[in-house]
Amino acid sequence: MAVNKAHDEFHALDMSSGWETPPGYPAGIQQKILAGALDEANKRGTRTRILRFAPGVYTTKPFVHEYWEEVFLFSGDLTVGNDENGNGGESFKPHTYACRPPGAFHGPFKSEKGCLLMEIHYFDPA
Repeated sequence: MAVNKAHDEFHALDMSSGWETPPGYPAGIQQKILAGALDEANKRGTRTRILRFAPGVYTTKPFVHEYWEEVFLFSGDLTVGNDENGNGGESFKPHTYACRPPGAFHGPFKSEKGCLLMEIHYFDPA
């Protein structure tokens, strides 16, 4: 299976543009795609993105998807497992990492002061 990412040497990222709210996410959570594309319908591809939460933003339902996900928290705070009102859960600090297989329920998520994450998503080759 070919990887759908271009050869891209070190270069400065424009951190002030190119951000968008992913489908199904609340305003205040934005992604910036760095490389690749994920075709969830055909279960193919790989994607690397930066995800940022504005202060006080939270999701209300757990996530589950059919691809692998690796997440690294670069800065800020991230709480995992809050309720629908943003209360509770376990808080994590920078330089923490998660690797989730397909079908793993995770979240909801919130950030008190805002955070910056890097995520890598991919399907197992068939």
